[in-house]
Amino acid sequence: MASEKKNNKIPLWVNIVQAILILIMLGQVYMYFFNHQMMADSGISVNSVPMLNLVYEMGARTLVMAIASIFVMITQNPKQFLVVLLMNIVREGLETIIDPLYPVLNAPASPTADFWIHVVIVAIEILAFIAVYRISRK
Repeated sequence: MASEKKNNKIPLWVNIVQAILILIMLGQVYMYFFNHQMMADSGISVNSVPMLNLVYEMGARTLVMAIASIFVMITQNPKQFLVVLLMNIVREGLETIIDPLYPVLNAPASPTADFWIHVVIVAIEILAFIAVYRISRK
């Protein structure tokens, strides 16, 4: 029974990747809810009620994803981890296309570099998904 429990353990590197993603999401939540100047610096105008509605909804959705990710990290349940990893892959996969096509003013990298950074991130997330999937099948 102890060996069965050990075989279902999420690898440390997957937890580290997930923790980094959670920190990024929480940073985004802070920006959406409390730091509209950071958004303005990136070229996003947040001076109308409809735009604030979108910004706060985006913050709420990102917060929910962060909370779900924290819950999954606490439980260490491989099947639940798969759901969170799949959400990460889809989100980052879409950002791989969106960010280079529509860069923000204060983007930390050129559109081409941003594309390749996202490709690496998505590849790591896919590897994490595969690792956890193999664990969940045991």
